[in-house]
Amino acid sequence: MATNCFSVIIAGGKGTRFWPLSRAQRPKQLLRILSHKSLIEETVERVVSLCGRRQTLVVTVAEQLNALRKELDQLPSNNFLAEPEGKNTAPCIGLAALEVMRTNADAVMIVLPADHWVGDVEAFRRVLNAAVELAIRGDQLITIGIRPEYPETGYGYIVKGEAFGARRRGAAYRVKRFTEKPTLAAAKRLIRRGSLWNSGIFVWKARTLLELMARYQPAIAKGLEVIHQNAKGRSLANPNPALRSVIARQYKKMPSLSIDYAVLENAGSEGRVLTLEGNFGWSDVGSWSAVHRMMRKDAHGIAGNGRWLELGAKNCLIHAPDRLVVLLGVEDAVVVDTPDALLIADLKRSQDVRELVGELNRKGFGSYTIK
Repeated sequence: MATNCFSVIIAGGKGTRFWPLSRAQRPKQLLRILSHKSLIEETVERVVSLCGRRQTLVVTVAEQLNALRKELDQLPSNNFLAEPEGKNTAPCIGLAALEVMRTNADAVMIVLPADHWVGDVEAFRRVLNAAVELAIRGDQLITIGIRPEYPETGYGYIVKGEAFGARRRGAAYRVKRFTEKPTLAAAKRLIRRGSLWNSGIFVWKARTLLELMARYQPAIAKGLEVIHQNAKGRSLANPNPALRSVIARQYKKMPSLSIDYAVLENAGSEGRVLTLEGNFGWSDVGSWSAVHRMMRKDAHGIAGNGRWLELGAKNCLIHAPDRLVVLLGVEDAVVVDTPDALLIADLKRSQDVRELVGELNRKGFGSYTIK
């Protein structure tokens, strides 16, 4: 266990692609869709041995704070940072960096989403330990790239440049560029050229991140500096009313930017971004079709949670813990049953569920997207 590192788990997402199971007040990271534990519980268990419970922080939005504290009661209650509003990942990672710096000015941050799946936990930890060691020695920003299993068009890709340091198994590479959500043909070309999926898992010194934020995103950096000055050494996880008000005011002024766009793409053009390849079984669990891909299936390609009976059905996903589902001659379908809403969809269009939630809100069915 490293004493000079912090795990920072980003847990502010809404998970609209998992409607009707996920709602605004029951986000994706709290769902139990792959095991009897929630996605964020599994994330914490994977990383807590790397930096310790006291140095495992969770950043969320204010309306999810109480639910996450209850879900993660194994963590100290003061390890939760609440954003006043969601502004994508750059401001929230900057806020976490301030809290890390308050405790240890030389500490390394492991930044990771709350809602991913990892198959080989030990291999995952080995890669992150190697990234922490690399970050301690220098001032690079390190990304964890995933060896692609198929040409996924919903992921970002990391195009590798030359090797960094000694050429050996597990060596780091400079990042040549990032490519977001390519077409199928482009994804196939990227894979042939050795590109990696961008996992959204990052490792760097908190100090380095804040320095580069000041260079590339002065509007965010200025707000963070005002928060830092007003905190006067007080924990951002336990702000008094005055500090809470300052944080809210500064957040309103900050642009909503991803950390990739705000910092990594700029730093990459200067050769400051490295990637380590992870081959530990990974998914961002971004849709019902991703869940189907990861679950054990029967001889007809059907998987799920609950009870079902099929006759001539193939390649389906069922989530119906309280009701029997009967499938007759259905293929490539997802069925999700909840007490107040039922989803029946083409499994191949499960990425479009996010758009469906927007349509529900527009058509006066917003109450079905909240609780």
